[in-house]
Amino acid sequence: MPDPGLVAARVVTADGARDDAVAVEAPLELRAAGKPLTVLMRTPGHDEELVTGFLFNEGIIADADALLAFESTENERGTVVDVRLAPAARAPGDRLFLSNSSCGVCGKQSLESVEVCGDVVRSALTVPRGVLTALPARLKEAQPLFARTGGVHASGLFTAAGELVAVREDVGRHNALDKLIGWALIEGRVPLSEHVLLVSGRVSYELVQKAVAAGLPVLAAVGAPSSLAVEIAERFGITLVGFVRDTGLNVYTHPARVAT
Repeated sequence: MPDPGLVAARVVTADGARDDAVAVEAPLELRAAGKPLTVLMRTPGHDEELVTGFLFNEGIIADADALLAFESTENERGTVVDVRLAPAARAPGDRLFLSNSSCGVCGKQSLESVEVCGDVVRSALTVPRGVLTALPARLKEAQPLFARTGGVHASGLFTAAGELVAVREDVGRHNALDKLIGWALIEGRVPLSEHVLLVSGRVSYELVQKAVAAGLPVLAAVGAPSSLAVEIAERFGITLVGFVRDTGLNVYTHPARVAT
């Protein structure tokens, strides 16, 4: 069965022409009871997890049980997902703009809408520094789409001992994390207060916001954090770690959770 996240593209190099694998970026129109809500530019695959995680991280649903129905159809323009939400779900706002694969904040309509709401993460979890520095290699081993294309991000959920629990890939950093959190919601694992999150790229506002929603105490990244990522992590009790390599790492907030 072909991988829905891959397409073939003809490329020309110094050695001649050949077929190459390219990661798919395609639209998913999300509707709630038939009303258009947003368009997500994502890599196909794990769409129900993506929608579940997106609705949770937007504060529209509190758990997976609030998503009563999920109907996916295809047309010539892409995928349309229509969901039916429980009466207790928060009414979706008018975020009717494109949410592209690089920015999970795109489509927000006001400064107030980017304010992070949530509880301070309280967890006694500690992670040895040596465990953290070993995570990028373990995450890379669990990225088949990246191995084929080199064109996707990943979010990986680990135990404090460094055991991989789950990983999701997507052309968008925020999509990969929405898929992972959506999986955790469906599995009844949220809050993720005893887990470590590793993301493959940089860390900006939207990833920390999603970590707050999921109750993740440790957010580590292969890349750098932004100033707002550091500020939010500090405010909400998240240990933010950047530039994770096998040779070292930088701890930006709440360093007590990183054991030497």
